[in-house]
Amino acid sequence: MNPVNVGFLGAGGIARAHVYALQSLRFYYPDTPEIRLVSVCSARKESREAFAGAYGFARAESFEAFNAAADIDTLFILGPNHTHFAHFKAALGRPGVKRIYLEKPVCSSLAEEKEMAQIAAGSDKQVQVGFQYLQTPAVREALSYWRSGVLGSPIHFDLKYYHGDYLHKSYRDKRKSRLTAAPDGGAMADLGSHGLSLLTAFLGEGLQMVHALQAGSFHEVPEGSDLFSSVSLVDPRTRAAGHLSASRITSGSGDLVYLEIFAEKGALRYSSQTPDFFEYYTEAEGAWVRRPVGSNYPGISSFPSGHVPAGWLRSLVHAHYLFLGGDDPGAFIPTLGHGLEVQRLVRETAIHLEKYRQILRK
Repeated sequence: MNPVNVGFLGAGGIARAHVYALQSLRFYYPDTPEIRLVSVCSARKESREAFAGAYGFARAESFEAFNAAADIDTLFILGPNHTHFAHFKAALGRPGVKRIYLEKPVCSSLAEEKEMAQIAAGSDKQVQVGFQYLQTPAVREALSYWRSGVLGSPIHFDLKYYHGDYLHKSYRDKRKSRLTAAPDGGAMADLGSHGLSLLTAFLGEGLQMVHALQAGSFHEVPEGSDLFSSVSLVDPRTRAAGHLSASRITSGSGDLVYLEIFAEKGALRYSSQTPDFFEYYTEAEGAWVRRPVGSNYPGISSFPSGHVPAGWLRSLVHAHYLFLGGDDPGAFIPTLGHGLEVQRLVRETAIHLEKYRQILRK
């Protein structure tokens, strides 16, 4: 296979996780091409130079130099949320770039959604969005089981993505760039987007937003930045309805992703706190069944952070395997269309949250 020449736009914590995954690929997959870490770009000269030195990138460059480089064919967009659209637009204009890995959220406004869809439609570049939970082994197995049709049509559902780090002022102070107003920032954009991605994968596109509310406030956090938000959703095709909630301020939750789908002939559930299995119930059998899926994540690690569930890095590695052309016909690959569908729901959440805040102000 031809070598892959990689450039990073971003040198923060998530970039560190991505370079780990790229460098780990060869240990998991014998057919991995040679990966060359060509260049890293970020706003601060000292941070990009430190990142390049620590993780083996040949160059650390300003955006102008990075965008003019002709030796990058695989580009990772990993900067702050509000930069994603501009960086993506610039990447599409680079003839040498063949692949673009775009971290969520894919953009920050309706105007950007529309323009992104329009300009991407005329491009032949491969685009993959950073919803790596879809590659968690138990989620993959649960999705395959759900798609078998054994449980019938969905009736109602519930999805939670909770952690409590933003309860601590020191944590909020270090992550002020994530405290922007929805849909650029907030719990729904940061955490809930993963939940919306999962629901879209299981239930299909076209989910409609019915209602949204939010809770939690700190004096230094903008009112429009949801610390906790909950949305009501409906699937117009099946009339299944349910809730999704995202929280940065749920004490004691760890990093919890929890999904339940109740259907005509049974139910299915998954929790990131028990990542080695998912469970299903059938009316015919009248009992819950635990389906083990195995795990290849030995040891204990705080990388990329202490609150991420077991398997997070492994699923990220598999996402990179798919992105670089790996053969896995059963995988759900989050294309730009998938990212835009999730972003539409994030944006509609922000609209409903503003309506809810107006009620509270009266």
